[in-house]
Amino acid sequence: MKTRQRILLTVLSVVFSLGICAQEKTDIFNPEHNSVTSQTIAPDARAAGMGDVGAATDPDVVSQYWNPAKYPFCISRAGVALNYTPWLRQLVNDMDLAYLAGYYRIGDYSAVSASLRYFSLGEVSTTGEAAGMTINPYEMSIDVAYSLMLSEKFSIAAAVRWIYSDLTYDYTDDTSPGSAFAADIALYYQNYIMIGARECQLGLGLNISNIGSKITFGGDDNSEFIPTNMRLGASLMVPIDEYNRFTIAADANKLLIPTYPLQEDGESTEDYQQRVQTDYYDVSSIAGIFKSFGDAPGGFKEELQEIRWSLGAEYVYNDKFSLRAGYHHESENKGNRKYFTFGAGFRMSAFSLDCGYVWATAKSNPLDQTLRFTLSFDMDGIKDLFRR
Repeated sequence: MKTRQRILLTVLSVVFSLGICAQEKTDIFNPEHNSVTSQTIAPDARAAGMGDVGAATDPDVVSQYWNPAKYPFCISRAGVALNYTPWLRQLVNDMDLAYLAGYYRIGDYSAVSASLRYFSLGEVSTTGEAAGMTINPYEMSIDVAYSLMLSEKFSIAAAVRWIYSDLTYDYTDDTSPGSAFAADIALYYQNYIMIGARECQLGLGLNISNIGSKITFGGDDNSEFIPTNMRLGASLMVPIDEYNRFTIAADANKLLIPTYPLQEDGESTEDYQQRVQTDYYDVSSIAGIFKSFGDAPGGFKEELQEIRWSLGAEYVYNDKFSLRAGYHHESENKGNRKYFTFGAGFRMSAFSLDCGYVWATAKSNPLDQTLRFTLSFDMDGIKDLFRR
C-alpha cells in the first residue's frame, strides 16, 4: 500500500484523537475507542455553521441526524436534502461524505423520514497477494424514523438504522466488512414564551442515537462498539421585527460507550490485556451505556471531560438570507477538537442552499478548513411552481 494511502486509513481511526502529545499521568490523553466513527460526522451545512448544534434548533429537512422528533413541527408537508462534505482536504483529495435525507408529514401530527449516509475513503492501493490493485473503502448507513406529536408542544420519535463498514484493504481470509443494527430515541419540546414585549420560541431536544449491536470485522475475535451517543440541546429564537430574527442554541453530547482501560503502574502486560478483555471487549452494548457514566480512570473529572459542547447563533432576514456562527469544544484529553464555524444560507420558495466552514483553533487539527454544502428542496414550494 502506498504511504499516502496508509496515512489515509490511519487518519480515519484517529481523526478524533489528535491534538496533544504530553500529559501528566493524572490528566492523561484517553479518548473513547469506537468503530464507524464516520457516524459522528455532522452531515449538513446549517448545523455545521452553528458549531454542530441541532438537537433543539428549528426543524429542517436534516433533522433526521440531529433529532427526528422535530419533523412534526415542520411547516412544509415534505422535503428532501442532499448534503456533501469534502473531507480532510488538507491531507487527501478523494475523501468525502454524502448524506441524503427526506421526510413526509402524515396529517398534522406525525411524520416518516429516512436518510442515506455514504462516507468514502477514496482510492486505496492494495498489498499482499492482490498488490497493485485499487479498492474504495467506505462506510454507509440507512435509517428510517417515525415521529409523533403527543401535544401541540411535545413530540417523540424512534428510528432504526443499518450500518455497514468495508475498510478491507487486503484480499485475504482474515479481513471482511462488518455491519450492525441500531436504534434512536428522540424527544422534542417547542413552546412560545414572552421576553419583554417579544414572543420568543423555546426549543428543547434530546436524542439518544445508535443504541444497538456491536460490530465485528473478519480476522478479529473481538467486537467493537458503535458510537452510541446522547445529545441534549436547547434553543431560543428571538424576533427582532417583522423581517429579522435571531436564534441562539447550545448542545451537549456524550458517547455512551465504556472508556478504554489504561495500564496501571506495575501491572503486567498479560494482566492488563486480560483486564481490557473483561472490562471492555466482553461488555455488551447495553451494559456499556450504563458503564459509560462511571468508568473513567480519572474519576468524575474525566467523566466531565467526555462531554462535548457546542454553541451556535443564526440570524435570518425575511426567511430568505441566513448568517451563522458557532463554536465546538472537546477536551484535550478526549480528542482536542476545538473549532469555530461560520455559515450562510439562501432560501427560495422551492429550494435552499447552505454552506458551512470550519476554522480549527487546535494545532494540527485535520478538520481545519472543512466545507459542507446542503441543497434542500421544499415539496410544497415545488408544487406551487408547477401550479403557476
